[in-house]
Amino acid sequence: MTTPLLEVHDVHAGYGAVEILRGISMQVLPGELVALLGSNGAGKTTLNNVLSGVLPTWSGQVRFEGEMMTGRHSREMVQAGLIHVPEGRKIFPNLSVLENLQLGAYARARERRAHNLERVLATFPRLKERLTQLAGTMSGGEQQMLAIGRGMMAEPKLLILDEPSLGLSPLLVEELFKLIQTLRTSGLSILLVEQNVGLSLDIAERAYVMENGAIRFAGTSSELLSSDSLRQAYLGV
Repeated sequence: MTTPLLEVHDVHAGYGAVEILRGISMQVLPGELVALLGSNGAGKTTLNNVLSGVLPTWSGQVRFEGEMMTGRHSREMVQAGLIHVPEGRKIFPNLSVLENLQLGAYARARERRAHNLERVLATFPRLKERLTQLAGTMSGGEQQMLAIGRGMMAEPKLLILDEPSLGLSPLLVEELFKLIQTLRTSGLSILLVEQNVGLSLDIAERAYVMENGAIRFAGTSSELLSSDSLRQAYLGV
């Protein structure tokens, strides 16, 4: 049996006295692209913050490559290879594209920064044309490519993409999902956290559906798509 790359067991967490995550259990296997679906307020971003060490767990466990990561600092998560590309891109608008990319290797893979930069620019040729441009002057789609490219600079073992299609035009969303699929076929493990159900299930092997801080469905993408009751109950399609 394959050892999970990421394993989350019965995680509870929240903000102040408000519990947001209510017993989350899930896993990502090596080389998998797993979709985490749910509407606004379902708890997806809270879970991402727990996985990346930004928010502490109240109880439960997070393991990465079999090692207990519960309670670890976000810096340790990055050093382990768990890289989170946050919702809203969070680039540095007053720095150049090149400077943003270089910062991606600040805590991990710094000695291979030049090699990884070549790899990122081969994956995102549009960034190569804009290396000296201030990141804040680029389009939303280009900024999302930059955010993902910055994550790739750290040589992720698992790349968490938090709502990458947010705010993009339908044409750019399709282009972005093709790029995510390219990353997947290269062997990169990806947790895709999205509201775009159709495109996510097209490229994901398995899916989890979150609702009110709990996992309501876990299974293959085909199982979710083939069940009318599941689609209507949890995806509204």
